[in-house]
Amino acid sequence: MAGQNCGVTIALLGVLLLGAVRLLRGAEASEIALPHGSSIMVFIKPGTPPLPVKPCYIISSKRHKTSLTIKPGEKEVFSFSCHDPENHFVVEIQKNIDCMSGPCPFGEVQLQPSTSALPTLNRTFIWEVKAHKSIGLELQFAIPRLRQIGPGESCPDGVTHSISGRIDATAVKIGTFCSNGTVSRIKMQEGVKMALNLPWFHNRNVSGFSIANRSSIKRLCIIESVFEGEGSATLMSANYPDGFPEDELMTWQFVIPAHLRASVSFLHFNVSNCEKKEERVEYYIPGSTTNPEVFRLEDKQPGNMAGNFNLSLQGCDQDAQNPGILRLQFQVLVQHPQNESNKIYLVDLSNEQAMSLTIEPRPIKLSRKFVPGCFVCLDSRTCSTNLTLTSGSKHKISFLCDNLTRLWMNAEKTISCMDHRYCHRRSHSLQVPGDILQLPVQLHDFSWKLLVPKDRLSLALVPAQKLQQHTQEKVCNTSFSYLVASAVPGQELYFGFFCPGGSIEQIQVKQNISVTLRTFAPSFRQEATRQGLTVSFIPFFKEEGIFTVTPDTKNKVYLRSPNWDRGLPSLTSVSWNISVPSNQVAYLTFLKERTGVVCQTGRAFMIIQEQRSKAEEIFSLEDEVLPKPSFHHHSFWVNISNCSPVSGKQLDLFFWVLLTPRTMDLTVIIIVVVGGGALLLFALGLIICFVKKKKKKKNKGPPVGIYNGNINTQMPMQPKKCQKGRKDSDSHVYDVIDDTMVYGHLLQDSNGSFLQPEVDTYRPFQGPTGDCPPSPPPICSRAPTAKLTTDEPSPGFPAESETEPYTFSHPNNGSTDVPLLDTHEPEEPGE
Repeated sequence: MAGQNCGVTIALLGVLLLGAVRLLRGAEASEIALPHGSSIMVFIKPGTPPLPVKPCYIISSKRHKTSLTIKPGEKEVFSFSCHDPENHFVVEIQKNIDCMSGPCPFGEVQLQPSTSALPTLNRTFIWEVKAHKSIGLELQFAIPRLRQIGPGESCPDGVTHSISGRIDATAVKIGTFCSNGTVSRIKMQEGVKMALNLPWFHNRNVSGFSIANRSSIKRLCIIESVFEGEGSATLMSANYPDGFPEDELMTWQFVIPAHLRASVSFLHFNVSNCEKKEERVEYYIPGSTTNPEVFRLEDKQPGNMAGNFNLSLQGCDQDAQNPGILRLQFQVLVQHPQNESNKIYLVDLSNEQAMSLTIEPRPIKLSRKFVPGCFVCLDSRTCSTNLTLTSGSKHKISFLCDNLTRLWMNAEKTISCMDHRYCHRRSHSLQVPGDILQLPVQLHDFSWKLLVPKDRLSLALVPAQKLQQHTQEKVCNTSFSYLVASAVPGQELYFGFFCPGGSIEQIQVKQNISVTLRTFAPSFRQEATRQGLTVSFIPFFKEEGIFTVTPDTKNKVYLRSPNWDRGLPSLTSVSWNISVPSNQVAYLTFLKERTGVVCQTGRAFMIIQEQRSKAEEIFSLEDEVLPKPSFHHHSFWVNISNCSPVSGKQLDLFFWVLLTPRTMDLTVIIIVVVGGGALLLFALGLIICFVKKKKKKKNKGPPVGIYNGNINTQMPMQPKKCQKGRKDSDSHVYDVIDDTMVYGHLLQDSNGSFLQPEVDTYRPFQGPTGDCPPSPPPICSRAPTAKLTTDEPSPGFPAESETEPYTFSHPNNGSTDVPLLDTHEPEEPGE
């Protein structure tokens, strides 16, 4: 507690002392005396900010003044009427140096008058040197040298150096500089103006620079930048951000230690409208056989340069009507060479088509500390922060980077088919080329854009390893995954993320798509053998996508509709073809009770269809709840067809499938036992009947057949895939009489007419078959849910006994007064 009280006491004393000093300083007098012939003038004048409410005056010769001028040979004693004159006034000291009428006073420049003789105000020392065009002037800056700043920037200590030159009568601003930089010398001709700005609280008593005589430099100026070690420097053209003088030349000389490497990058630039010549930058690079090397401002600039080099900016003759402006801001980065900078990588893209590879920096947060650059160099000389390689050529690249994890690669390739006759059934492998995988930079994205002719062909993706769809319930934990999305302009349709290690054997899509391999970890290099897709051009189909799935016997397979959380696009249809092995049973479960869709127009349906029995269930996704978990003994389809939904009420479907070993159900066992017993009793009855009839046979002729045109004579056959059944085939059935004598009156009714044998009529099944996804009912209808199970025969399929080609009847032997054959033929069904 005593320590805290002591600290508070000291702080209060400091405040009181500072206030006392300010009061005394405002009241005490200052004296400035300038010797004759010094070419120095002192101006005390109001500062640039507006005056406060309470005015402050200069008191000189008992008079109140707002400004004061002191010329060579004069002496002034003055004071201020306020205690804070630094908030009201500034002092400017101007010294003219004439090198045209006599010798120049070369050497270190002194602060005259000294800062101790000046009032405590913000001070500006200005030296203006006039010289002939043939005389070069050099400003030399002592350590810690200078650092150029741009418009709107300020120096941390408040000390700034503003340097200007001259072209005839026109002043040209070379730049504004702070301390602690790399600029050691600035050479100019035809005069120079140097302004040193010191804040009132800064006690600096030296100028920090000297003036030397040099021969004509034959250009606007030369700026020398010296690097002692790693670092960077940002430099700007004269008059920046205004235009560089017309048809002028400006040079920067860089002194680089031999063990370091330098790279140049242009941050901002503009070019003017030239009538003659061409604006350009020229490099003099040690060891180059083509010095000077000429570049346009739009070109990639050199990098990975060892030793000193020069950079020059050359203007042009501008259009008088529309000159435009030439300006340049660039950065030079100097750093230690890395091991990778001496290694050349050959990227052979000569056999690739419609492909590009871009190496660029990862998005990172900027740091105020010096961060070594990360460059990609083409042919070891042209370096930049990003580089794009195109197909059809071989490229030699190297890296100038302290940490290659700061870079990543993105590639894109287009595979297109414009002639469906040529591309049909052709396939292409979607694999990252080995020359890309050998680079020491992580691959981020590799995208294949797959294009097909509209309404002519579709696409099928077959993975090297079965895929898993990424969901929140089962995330992909591999080092990479595939993003499959529509590439149709204006259609935002994402089929999802997929990774190896799942149950999806094939993905079929209707039209143009992009497949993007995206990596998530450096271990992708070890898992690169798992990547690989094959795309094939297949006959066109109308659904947006079809997924072929063979579920795992150990894990649930999670599947969700495309555009999850955003909703399936309007009027689109998607199907899942779920394969069920013969010794397994599939357990289908929907994770939500309802899909949440609300239709604006049309209807949204889901169809679940058994592929073997063709039994199907149709659900209205808008009106009904989703079905409860169900077992499926055979392969089946799940199909959804969307309506035009209301905004925010989209169609999303999420379900899972699990395979379990098939077991014999108790009900099935009972049915088999009862059915077997009934069959045994039926067989015994037939045997007894047959024995009795054998005993009664007397004078019987051969059996006589009665023709029946309404019975199908063809053997039952497996229906072909996606085709109609035996709707139009001709059918004939004979009723055969087994006895030797035929009693025709038994075939007559009470009216004396012959009875027609009873036969069923075949009604063809109109639904889809196993290899084709089910078709939804008409969107305009509002039919109730139709359920057709495998426990009952489908309507339209006759029973087994009715589909036999021949049936045999055994009439009573009690009558013989009818002819053996009846010549009356039965009518066709429907007549």
